[in-house]
Amino acid sequence: MTDLLLVVAGLVVLVVGGELIVRAASRLALSLGLSPIVVGLTVVAFGTSSPELAVSLGAVASGSPDVAIGNAVGSNIYNVLLILGVAALLRPLLVQRRLVRFDVPLVIIVSLLLWVLVIDGRLSTIDGAVLAGALIVYVAITVRVGRLDRRVEHDGDDEAAPLVEPSSRRGRDAALFGLGLAALVLGSQTLVAGASSMARAMGVSELIIGLTVVAIGTSLPELVTSATASLRGHRELAVGNVMGSNLFNILGILGIGALVSPAGVPVAERVRTFDIPVMTAVAVACLPLLFTGFELRRWEGLLFVAYGALYTAWVVLDATGHPLGSQLGDAMLWFVLPITVVTILTVTLRELAARRRAPPAVGPD
Repeated sequence: MTDLLLVVAGLVVLVVGGELIVRAASRLALSLGLSPIVVGLTVVAFGTSSPELAVSLGAVASGSPDVAIGNAVGSNIYNVLLILGVAALLRPLLVQRRLVRFDVPLVIIVSLLLWVLVIDGRLSTIDGAVLAGALIVYVAITVRVGRLDRRVEHDGDDEAAPLVEPSSRRGRDAALFGLGLAALVLGSQTLVAGASSMARAMGVSELIIGLTVVAIGTSLPELVTSATASLRGHRELAVGNVMGSNLFNILGILGIGALVSPAGVPVAERVRTFDIPVMTAVAVACLPLLFTGFELRRWEGLLFVAYGALYTAWVVLDATGHPLGSQLGDAMLWFVLPITVVTILTVTLRELAARRRAPPAVGPD
């Protein structure tokens, strides 16, 4: 019972810390002239991923690398299946052109890169440097392109000048940012301690706890942000938040985690042969679904949520050795997945045929 309370308390503190960071950093970024889409893809996305970063670094430092790897990979899976799914169920999500042309393909490429890097069973310091370096390049390009677009869009418009905040307001935002960081450190330490103890008490590996309890818990900020954006009519921000968070989870969290660990971060065989391929497949599935009409529809959101539930059920059943685990795995492999692939291909082909017969669909820029 004590371990569960530690996990819950850690999650609450993490969510509060992440919210403080997102609000403070967003206001600071906007005051520097960054456009809302750039803020969504960088500051908000990275801010909502800050709990994963805190947990993963804390896990690596405390000798629980399975929690760190499971947290990052599991969060990427749930970001798409659970968060995008729930947000789309609330209201169909609009998809910006740059996400389909650049960010979603980049998530796929980065997922494949991670798969290659962990073939030897470890994320080395050099691997971490490669991932972290790629993150720096991505942020630099996104910020530069966003500023250029904002300058072109509002060329000659005095109202488009960056918002200049009083120094007292900026100081308050900086203080809130620091408070959020402190909350993340405290929450991550509490969560990792409780989750590790819970895993030992239940006889379940730390990897499984990381892939489920910790991954879902640290994804709560993304869930709240995306659901709120969807309900308030900012539907295009939900997908950008998730894609930016997924990039940061791989490039930032795993990259920095490998950098601060002199011996690198060991990666379990199960993660290399199952969970990372699932994460990559989920990213690949996003492209045709988001491409069709530049919108994620409710039935597609329901499909994502259903797959999230099936993935969670299979992970838990397989970890506990329940006989239904193998049966569920076979059903997903030979029945559910083929039907899904056929459905996605059919929808995509219909979209392409419709675009040949009519003017190209106009997606939001």
